[in-house]
Formats: sequence, C-alpha cells, structure tokens
Amino acid sequence: MATLKDKTLFITGASRGIGREIALRAAKDGARIAVAAKTAEPHPKLAGTIHTVAAEIEAAGGKALAIQLDVRDENAVREAVEKTASHFGGIDILVNNASAISLTPTEQTPAKRFDLMFGVNVRATFLCSQACIPHLRKSPNAHILTLSPPLSMKAKWFAGHVAYTTAKYGMSMCTLGMSAEFRKDGIAVNSLWPRTTIATAAVEVHFPPEILRASRHAAIMSDAAHIILTSDARANTGNFYVDEDLLRANGVTDFDKYALNPGVAPFRDLFLD
Repeated sequence: MATLKDKTLFITGASRGIGREIALRAAKDGARIAVAAKTAEPHPKLAGTIHTVAAEIEAAGGKALAIQLDVRDENAVREAVEKTASHFGGIDILVNNASAISLTPTEQTPAKRFDLMFGVNVRATFLCSQACIPHLRKSPNAHILTLSPPLSMKAKWFAGHVAYTTAKYGMSMCTLGMSAEFRKDGIAVNSLWPRTTIATAAVEVHFPPEILRASRHAAIMSDAAHIILTSDARANTGNFYVDEDLLRANGVTDFDKYALNPGVAPFRDLFLD
C-alpha cells in the first residue's frame, strides 16, 4: 500500500477545507504535518483554526505543528519553512493550497482585492516553493502539489473575472515552469483541480446555495492528492490532474460517496470544458 508514513508535509491554508482534508488523509498514514494558515483564533463565521486541525491530525495518528502564517509575508514564509524542517528533520512535500477568490468583473475589482489574490495565489505559491526547494532536494521522494487549474488560454475562462483567473493561472504557470526546472533534482511538481465544485467556505460564500448543494466533499480532493503524493516523484511531474479523472484511472467508480447530497447532479467547476 502506498503510504505517507513518516513523510513531512507543509500545507498552506490548512485550517479548513481542502487543505485540512489533505492533512487528515496524510495523518491517517502517520505523516508529520505543518498546518500553515492565518487563522489561529476562532472565526465568527468559518470553522477551523491551525490548532483545531493540529489536534485532529494528532487524533488521526499523525504528528502536527501549528504555524500561524500569512503566506504574503516573505520573511514569515521562510521562517515557517525553516521551523518545520528543524522540528521534523526535513520536508518531503509542499502543498500550495492557500488561495483567495473574487469572481468580480474588471470594473468591480478594487486594487486591494486584486493585490490580495495575486499575493495569496501566485506570489505565495512561488515563495513557498522557493523556500521549500532546498529541503525537498534532500527528500528521496519530493513533491510540490499546487491546487490550481489546467492552463487553457480561452477567453471564456477570463471573461467575468480576469483578475481571479490570471491569479489562479499564475499558480499553474509555477507548476509548468518548476516541473521542468527541478526535474533534474527529482522534485515532482504537479497541479490538482476538482471536476466539480467542492463544499468549502469559498463556495458557500461566493456561489448560490444550489451550487453548494450540488458540490462534493473535499475528501475527493484529498484522495486524489494522496495518489499523487505517494507516486514516484521522478516519474510523475508536470501534470495538471483533475480529481475525478485521476481517481477513475486508479479504479474508483463510486463517486456518490463524495456527494454532499447524493442523488443531486454535481456542479462542474470553473476552468474545465
């Protein structure tokens, strides 16, 4: 059985949603996980903090290190990565999960929101990868996994939310370039994106209720991520995976188990034909 036992993961945005699910799936294997996220105190509307997820990781059989982190802060990113490497004796996997969203048209996207999306999405993906790479080079099976869509230069994916699409595609361009740059070092760099909307706080806040009702649990993303992160890094890099397609290719046929409301047709996510 492929396992993440004794592997060290640095996961951004891990206090809730997909990041949390990836952390808990790894914890079941006995992995060591740095929960790197901004939420250290309970949020009035959003469940989860770095401390609650760290406790869940420990309860599931893993080891946890809770780190409050603003991924836009270059020095804080480097300190968090070094703290993780020192605490656990290295880093094997980076999951770039942190993301900001605003599905607003050009004229309704203030500069502050534009800067937030570029800071949390593409800039943080670049900086976290940059900081982790020296440690990943020392791992026998190193992975960078970024939660970003396949690149498709079609106007329909930009129209209506130019800033958001550009910021998410910036994350994917990091995958495209870094997978080639670090292939010689044996560091796999891949992206993963959902076929359908996932029942996260972002979908609950930014989409109509009927879309949330037709969404899937984040567990589908963590199961897909587990397949990627346990694969041979030297043979599996530069890919833009879609969760359902990857799971089907690995023998999964029952997708109702992932449905928030079984029997409701899943709603297709952005960026996928």
